[in-house]
Amino acid sequence: MLLLWVSVIAASALAAPTPAAGGQRLGLSAAPNVVLVASDSFDGRLTFQPGSQVVKLPFIDFMKSHGTSFLNAYTNSPICCPSRAAMWSGLFTHLTESWNNFKGLDPNYTTWMDVMEEHGYWTQKFGKLDYTSGHHSVSNRVEAWTRDVEFLLKQEGRPMVNLIPSKDKVRVMEKDWKVVDKAVHWLRTEAVNYTRPFVLYLGLNLPHPYPSPSSGENFGSSTFHTSLYWLEKVSHDAIKIPKWLPLPEMHPVDYYSSYTKNCTGKFTEREIQKIRAFYYAMCAETDAMLGEIILALRQLGLLQKTVVIYTSDHGEMAMEHRQFYKMSMYEASAHVPLLMMGPGIRASVQVPNVVSLVDIYPTMLDIAGIPLPKNLSGFSLLPLSSKPFGNEHPTKNLHPPWVLSEFHGCDVNASTYMLRTDQWKYIAYADGASVPPQLFDLSSDPDELINIATKFPEIAHSLDQKLRSIVNYPKVSAAVHQYNKEQFIKWKQSLGQNYSNVIANLRWHEEWLREPRKYEKAIREWLKTPQFQ
Repeated sequence: MLLLWVSVIAASALAAPTPAAGGQRLGLSAAPNVVLVASDSFDGRLTFQPGSQVVKLPFIDFMKSHGTSFLNAYTNSPICCPSRAAMWSGLFTHLTESWNNFKGLDPNYTTWMDVMEEHGYWTQKFGKLDYTSGHHSVSNRVEAWTRDVEFLLKQEGRPMVNLIPSKDKVRVMEKDWKVVDKAVHWLRTEAVNYTRPFVLYLGLNLPHPYPSPSSGENFGSSTFHTSLYWLEKVSHDAIKIPKWLPLPEMHPVDYYSSYTKNCTGKFTEREIQKIRAFYYAMCAETDAMLGEIILALRQLGLLQKTVVIYTSDHGEMAMEHRQFYKMSMYEASAHVPLLMMGPGIRASVQVPNVVSLVDIYPTMLDIAGIPLPKNLSGFSLLPLSSKPFGNEHPTKNLHPPWVLSEFHGCDVNASTYMLRTDQWKYIAYADGASVPPQLFDLSSDPDELINIATKFPEIAHSLDQKLRSIVNYPKVSAAVHQYNKEQFIKWKQSLGQNYSNVIANLRWHEEWLREPRKYEKAIREWLKTPQFQ
């Protein structure tokens, strides 16, 4: 039935007024509707070959054949809140100081949706937003604040799988499905009657791993959970078992991440394959949710008038580089899906240019023909995805040949900065001197197993200079370091005499409680040390 519906939609022409690339002003009545679906933790490499061979994603395939897919799209920070803050603000993480899952945008920040509403669009949001400050667990924020402390503690549950043994169980992530139902209901009862264009945002939790209460009172999300219905969408023979470096050969930051994520123990190939299979099944369920929106638009006669965009806040390591979760600049974590289809968007086009989530803000405004602010970090994607006006696109404001991503949160013990260009990925840490950088040639080493920074120092130096021209990353790292201390001190003081008990019983409680004095002493020593210059 699902494939039949995809075929029905595919038979329909997507013909409607073309969006206004380059900020050309459209009359509001001629502007298209816009729907943005943003999931969580979706590895962008699954949207093109060879990654797309491992799981059936019919609605992503539909968007690929009827729209434009970006083969090298990246998050600007591989963790939920800072990534979404970049997407909603159009600014790099260091500019909004969205340092971790607790520190995002101010609730009153003017987003692209606010601007579109000011220009006459009807607007609606459903589901996961997660771009403002003040959210996520106490453990999450304290782990981020104390990442420079000289201790090593497991902060996550060991990655595991949990199967619903039913081939009839379709709605596994009930919370997301309820949100999808609300969005579909809104389209059917309200949006279809609008005389002005609308913009709809739908945020999904999938395919983010589920909470793991078996890990204890304070637990993270390390369970990959699905049903037989979705597991049957996975081509198990196509699942690739990632290669791992021996623990002593890992980059020091990677080792810290692997340990805090509870991944330095022994895993069998069967365990790894199951974790990856369950993750891919969760991606298939996500695709079906996207499909519900596409089907509703088609049934209501809105698809030919609506630009649909699908993306994700970051990817999922799924046991690559001996890690799960995100918080890494490796492809599994940093590479996100980005697909667009609708009136004026070129069909069956794959764009190799590097782009990132800060490009969403100017793209949304450009679709509506709203003039773009000059201070944005991102660039409109319409020149890369839409049909030319006349003989050619405007040449102004074309996307530069690089993207920036940065990370300052938990499970990583140094601020991290990635510069991605054509074939190169350069990763710098902290002050640029205390932690060795990484350099990967993705054209010859797509699995990112060979750090060639010392082998090609001229290339590494050139990329480092380019990175420093974009962001003074030693200065940013020092600011984050100081912020972490200040926030931790405020939190500690707010607890008074309860401090020792509270900090001992966060997600790292199993190891902390064995030697509480040792870890409290390490924090005291950290608070005494000056920040690096």
